[in-house]
Amino acid sequence: MVTKMAMKQKLDEVHNTVQSLMRDYPEQTGPFMRFLNKVSTGGSLDAKTKELMSIALSVACKCEWCIAFHVKNALDAGATRQEIMEASFVAVLMCGGPGLMYLKPVIDAVDEFSHKA
Repeated sequence: MVTKMAMKQKLDEVHNTVQSLMRDYPEQTGPFMRFLNKVSTGGSLDAKTKELMSIALSVACKCEWCIAFHVKNALDAGATRQEIMEASFVAVLMCGGPGLMYLKPVIDAVDEFSHKA
């Protein structure tokens, strides 16, 4: 059962894990983080579009940490609840019932990070 602030806790886990990995394994983690930053910024697609794509991929890959991270980023980039849900349903189209069940953490993250929970 997802409780209030559960997605914030997931997001905190993401940040804590990355900080720990950067400290303990900088040679492996550093290049990935630079790649993440490079792919996330600039280019032909705007940040909101990239975050919506990342939400769909997070659902398809069944990663609640990724869902928390990318829903927060998408909202910060100006995405609406409807855009986030539409991107999520594209993932469901590609991965079926298991993807559908991962819409629960998407909804929880949207509600929590939109201050509606």
